[in-house]
Amino acid sequence: MLKVALPSPLRRLFDYLPAPRAPACGWQPGLRVRVPFGRRDVVGVVVSLASGSELPRSQLRAIGEALDEGPLPSDWQWLCQFAARYYQHSLGDTMQHAMPARLRQGHPMAGRTQTLWLPLPNDETALARAPKQAELYALLRQHPHGLPGRAVSAHGFTRDQLLALQKKGFTQPQEITLTAAQPTGGSLLASPSLPLNREQATALSVLHEKLDGYHPCLLEGVTGSGKTEIYLQLIEALAAKGKQSLVLVPEIGLTPQTLARFKSRFRVPVVALHSGLTDPERLDVWEAAANGRALVIIGTRSAIFTPLANPGAIIVDEEHDGSYKQHDGLRYHARDLAVARAHYHGIPLLLGSATPSFESLQKALTGAYRHLRLTQRPSRHPPAKLELIDLRHQRRQGGLLPGAIKAIKSTLAAGKQALIFINRRGFAPSLACHSCGWMAECGQCDARMTLHRQPPLLACHHCDSRRALPDACPECGSGDLRALGSGTERTEETLQGLFPDTTVHRIDRDSTRKKESFEQVLKEIQRGEPCLLVGTQMLAKGHHLPHVTLVVVVNADGGLYAADFRALEHSAQLLEQVAGRAGRAAHPGRVLVQTLHPDDPHLGQLAEHGYGALARNLLEERRIAKLPPFCFMALLRVESPQEQAALALAQHAAQALRQWLKDANVPVRCLGPVPAPMERRQNRYHIHVMITADKRSHRHAAANWLVQWLEANREARKVRWSIDIDPQTLA
Repeated sequence: MLKVALPSPLRRLFDYLPAPRAPACGWQPGLRVRVPFGRRDVVGVVVSLASGSELPRSQLRAIGEALDEGPLPSDWQWLCQFAARYYQHSLGDTMQHAMPARLRQGHPMAGRTQTLWLPLPNDETALARAPKQAELYALLRQHPHGLPGRAVSAHGFTRDQLLALQKKGFTQPQEITLTAAQPTGGSLLASPSLPLNREQATALSVLHEKLDGYHPCLLEGVTGSGKTEIYLQLIEALAAKGKQSLVLVPEIGLTPQTLARFKSRFRVPVVALHSGLTDPERLDVWEAAANGRALVIIGTRSAIFTPLANPGAIIVDEEHDGSYKQHDGLRYHARDLAVARAHYHGIPLLLGSATPSFESLQKALTGAYRHLRLTQRPSRHPPAKLELIDLRHQRRQGGLLPGAIKAIKSTLAAGKQALIFINRRGFAPSLACHSCGWMAECGQCDARMTLHRQPPLLACHHCDSRRALPDACPECGSGDLRALGSGTERTEETLQGLFPDTTVHRIDRDSTRKKESFEQVLKEIQRGEPCLLVGTQMLAKGHHLPHVTLVVVVNADGGLYAADFRALEHSAQLLEQVAGRAGRAAHPGRVLVQTLHPDDPHLGQLAEHGYGALARNLLEERRIAKLPPFCFMALLRVESPQEQAALALAQHAAQALRQWLKDANVPVRCLGPVPAPMERRQNRYHIHVMITADKRSHRHAAANWLVQWLEANREARKVRWSIDIDPQTLA
């Protein structure tokens, strides 16, 4: 009898009888199978073999067929089981999330191949009476490494002519994989490594101390200090041993430029995994990594599930970035899975950031991680300090103060580029009636609608609902409707009016919807012509913009006083990251930060002493308050279209959990229920119950008990609920 994980939210395995025809390897864990499930057939994964079942044999159904002749990679199986257990999620759902779509659909676990026609040495005079074949042979000789059949057809030749040449011994076919074909001989490097400064050389030597064992390191380096060069030289050392390196980057926008840099350095196969790939392309990359052909794998968070035949190291770039956390379904954190996976493989783990997460920083400060620091830039210019500018009682144009406009003008006159950072899409955050005070609010969320001009409409950035602009106030009928505040569109319009002869690039989610539009804009910026960049946090994440010497932050107050205890940490990281785009090359940079709270002590400390000093102070506040990383947290999220239904279940669950904690004497704190910071979203009410504990095992026991209680509770089936382990936001 076989226990099979199926794509179901139920946290259990399903019992099946073996199919009449066993696979070549015999029945074993890791085999994909097609099984009847209800009225349909689904693809599942065998997890274990058992001698019996709780159900009588007469009620068990047989597996339809085994889809593979061998099991899925063992490291992939282990990671799926670890993630499902740690994040309190269905193993079947976890496995479905972790495998490429083609495997979920039952396709063979094989990458696509291509046939190349290779020329063979032979006497050309034998083709004297076959001029077309002689022409074809001459073409093949121009391509000694082979020519695909499509290319042969494109030159006007037929398959019959190819086969005739093959029969005469002038050519032979060779089948190769489309992804990660191994280079033929020569050096590993396509271009030489860059020289390292003393800090970089020290960091690299520490990494080389323990290449054959688990070795977690936090590489804390100011923006532009050369962290990527350390990644490249570490990968070079591992590739020389035939070892694979998995490199995680936070966003798809960073993948093309990172991939280009790695491919220009190495002759070994470098592949990418991200959401922009087609299903066949994703399977090609997955298979190349699983078979060890791809030595360097670069990808976004889901790439952490890529199997590795010869693991050498895992590198997490910008490890602090919130994009590594999945916020629905399997709510995993790719950085934390990278830690677990590196420990499982016994390989080095390198976490890189200019603004480390508090979890990683605390482990480095206590010695759990090796702490490596880079404080110098190759340009020799120190990172620009934040200059706080008081927004109070000053007139603004498109959100910009006169001092900021003057600085932009000077930057353009010097032939440089300026980046204006405003973390709000659209033209204005809200639309209001000047007569009665009415404001455009979303009908489905507790939020105001954002005014857009391109195209003209009102949009909610939480539920994506949209509606046409009103001609008059729906409350009083007045036509005096005014846009309040500034978004990227308004700032772009203002700058185009102030600097009509200068190109203004707006970079946000709206302007970069088309495929490769972001990459095209970045290429234009890289040319170095004077221009202005207006953008959201898309521009703050790791992009090398060597011609930017001025950064203007339109409003730095977004996260200073938010309800989420992590808001100040995330705001400081964002400010420091966007400031790091200035002065990365030959010229020093300047960063102007507009704020309504220039006297705020946290903002002042960030401006005067940098992220490291502020982080250490905030860590002490977290320690006193018993908040992460000094405790372990889980969040029960309950949502329903009926507010009372969500609240009733959350209250019942909290009461039951408190009683169990008391009876079992488990030292766990249960807080709530309380409404989410945005209680109504997409016409659903959201209620939270928070669990915290000083030990991970205690938190895990409480979360596991709560999940089982909810699964057995009839009322819980009438609402949506989820458990978020190590939540990164309380929204």
